[in-house]
Amino acid sequence: MTLAAPTRALAIGAHPDDVEFGCGATLAAWSRAGTVVDLCVLTDGSKGSWDPSADLTALVATRKREQRAAADAMGITDIYFLDLVDGELESGREDRARVCELIRSVQPDVILGHDPWKRYRLHPDHVHAGRLAVEGIVAARDPHFFPERGTPHRPSALLLFEADVVDHVEDVERTLDAKVAALLCHRSQWLSTMGIDAGSAEEAAQRTAFEKRIRAEAAEAGARAGVRAGEAFKIITEL
Repeated sequence: MTLAAPTRALAIGAHPDDVEFGCGATLAAWSRAGTVVDLCVLTDGSKGSWDPSADLTALVATRKREQRAAADAMGITDIYFLDLVDGELESGREDRARVCELIRSVQPDVILGHDPWKRYRLHPDHVHAGRLAVEGIVAARDPHFFPERGTPHRPSALLLFEADVVDHVEDVERTLDAKVAALLCHRSQWLSTMGIDAGSAEEAAQRTAFEKRIRAEAAEAGARAGVRAGEAFKIITEL
């Protein structure tokens, strides 16, 4: 069952483009319905290239520009870049305190993040990003965690994308185009993540294939709830 659009939502992703893949159409739908949507990108995206000679400083700047463009496509209000090192993310005390502080500052009704309990996940940043979202909520709600980091706040729901156990689907039929547009803003990731070789003779066909993939995944998720297109989550409301 689709949630009523919250007043405010915060999506927490490990890297630029993670939130777009996991919940981009949901965020776009909520934004169109009047939700103030904020995005936290935990790492700097500096590992996001297959080129061993890549200028990593330039890559980080590029990925931030791409993320801002993608945020515009989804209707996101503000982006918080924590600039932690890509590939080296940990869910330690200081990083948890920073997420706690952000939650208390933004005061979202709903938080969206990676499922930290996903089985057989290879990328450690996604595990730690999920843990930071979950543990940040616990810290943000209770007054004796990091009392110097703001006034306690308890959101009403947590939606975990890439979920190991799906029990909630958002109807996103009307905003799949926004999700695809947001993803395609991440041009630096076209080849490695989306299978699009920019400038090649196959680019147009590869872009079409990528869009079909996103729509097929949405159709599969939507079928769980009897809608044409969906994004699937584990929902937790006892926070």
